[in-house]
Amino acid sequence: MIEAEQNNPTIHIRQQLTLLRMEYEYEKEEFKRQSEVMGITRKLKRGICWYPIKIGRSFYNSLNQLTLEITRNEDIDIEHNFEFGRPICFFREAANGQITYYNFVATVSYADEQRMAIIMPDIKSITDLQTGEKIGVQLYFDETSYRTMFEALADVEQASGNRLAELRDILLGTLKPEFRELYPVRFPWLNTAQEKAVNKVLYAKDVAIVHGPPGTGKTTTLVEAIYETLHREPQVMVCAQSNTAVDWICEKLVDRGVNILRIGNPTRVNDKMLSFTYERRFENHPSYTELWGIRKEIRAIQGRLRNSRYEEREGVRNRLNNLRERATQLEIQINADLFDNAHIIASTLVSSNHHLLNGKHFNTLFIDEAAQALEAACWVAIRKANRVILAGDHCQLPATVKCYEAARGGLEQTLMEKVAKSKPSVVSLLKLQYRMNEAIMKFPSQWFYNNELQAAPEVSHRGILDWDTPIRWIDTSEMDFKEEFTGESFGRINREEADLLLEELKRYIERIGAKRILDEQIDFGLISPYKAQVQYLRSKIKSASFFRPYRNLLTVHTVDGFQGQERDVIFISLVRANDEGQIGFLHDLRRMNVAITRARMKLVILGDAKTLGRHPFYRKLLEYITNIDQ
Repeated sequence: MIEAEQNNPTIHIRQQLTLLRMEYEYEKEEFKRQSEVMGITRKLKRGICWYPIKIGRSFYNSLNQLTLEITRNEDIDIEHNFEFGRPICFFREAANGQITYYNFVATVSYADEQRMAIIMPDIKSITDLQTGEKIGVQLYFDETSYRTMFEALADVEQASGNRLAELRDILLGTLKPEFRELYPVRFPWLNTAQEKAVNKVLYAKDVAIVHGPPGTGKTTTLVEAIYETLHREPQVMVCAQSNTAVDWICEKLVDRGVNILRIGNPTRVNDKMLSFTYERRFENHPSYTELWGIRKEIRAIQGRLRNSRYEEREGVRNRLNNLRERATQLEIQINADLFDNAHIIASTLVSSNHHLLNGKHFNTLFIDEAAQALEAACWVAIRKANRVILAGDHCQLPATVKCYEAARGGLEQTLMEKVAKSKPSVVSLLKLQYRMNEAIMKFPSQWFYNNELQAAPEVSHRGILDWDTPIRWIDTSEMDFKEEFTGESFGRINREEADLLLEELKRYIERIGAKRILDEQIDFGLISPYKAQVQYLRSKIKSASFFRPYRNLLTVHTVDGFQGQERDVIFISLVRANDEGQIGFLHDLRRMNVAITRARMKLVILGDAKTLGRHPFYRKLLEYITNIDQ
């Protein structure tokens, strides 16, 4: 079966459909369980709920959508998972603690730490909320995203005699990818591997992969490849799995002067980011003032129509029809101008199915962070393209799959990973990294990248203190620290290890000196794979007067939260300490690759060697660090 699947792309797609349905059913049941069983406190801590909330103003946005603003009052130190496009539902809590859900679903338009703008279904839904007390909001099961992915896989399976069928058979089957014969373009500001990667993108007729290990300038290379492609094509599409990843690549492209049309609201909100969103471009169009006036008049006439006499209604209806026809003409004109003038159309993978993009087709599709995207999500966008460029690192964070059986069945394996293994000729590995001291880099290079990474001369030996060891493991096995289980919402915690980490951090800060840290803005990252440990560390730092001057230089996050980031100094708390040698999802070594490659100059790992040393990865890592430390 496995061999047949490898040789038959259609069988592979059918298997993907089966696995995606398993994930869909699991997540649907999990949402139902959360709604019925899980209390508000646990939902808050998991970042899927805001309670209590304050109902703010309502208005029609530039796209004529009824929008409601809300703010949250609880501790904003807890990260939330609300972002553009995600469905939500409202609830109220009775005096006896009983939760009642409102009978409508809304959609997030924008969310920051404390404020959210929500697209509402109608005026009545807003009135109901305004008259309620003790209101909360939580994420709703995202049926739309699954429907979109199911539809995409069905299209790919049924494709025949068209470009989508060809791409399916090239990416998943035995058809060989083709390359153009061109003279190589020189990019003196790029290193050799980056230059080769950009040229491979330009040569590729079907697919190319930019494999970017930590610190190797993957984003720089991808931006150059996109910019150079635009010299040959009038417009390209750029996608990523998450809004944050789309924003990051867009910001770099805006710096190059590229005209971008961003479908979906950004998570990295600033004036520069907002200025290229579809909504902001739409309302800044010269014809928008007329359109806004017409929409306002339409709403006023609709209100009068309900209260007018029968004999007056015919004339009112005619006026209404004329206004609607003019509004439609203006919308078509504005959309044509926006899309025709844009060099890049940017969105998340699932949002590439947005109705604004109906009928749009692109010669080239770039997918950033492709190693974190479900295969089905990639096909949503690939349907709109003639060729696809994948960028990312399948040795770092994988796609998020919640159903264990679906993950084990292969849903977690991404399209980028499959193509990289089966079509090595399309892969360009970036080898020169500009982030880490060589001692920090060497172990992940050996374990994950076939020992091919090199440290750029300017970073290879840099450090903060003279005679300091760049990487250190503090073994807690002789200290009798023990992990605890704090419940489903948080998982594992090891308070003694966290306290020791903060003592070691304080000691290291004192060694460097407050003045130097503040003058040079030396920054620190504290990482743990477990949310409970992260929350505990944050609360201790918040209450400790010693850390107050350095709070803007201290970031405490999970491994996933640190993806794509780097700090001068990184401390990692591994948490697990038990007699059975159980290490849970520390088995996912890609997460550990992310954690240990965040540090520029100093890496400190705290962990129980007796527990973790039973796994070959941690045993080798411990041996490597011990040899350096001697």
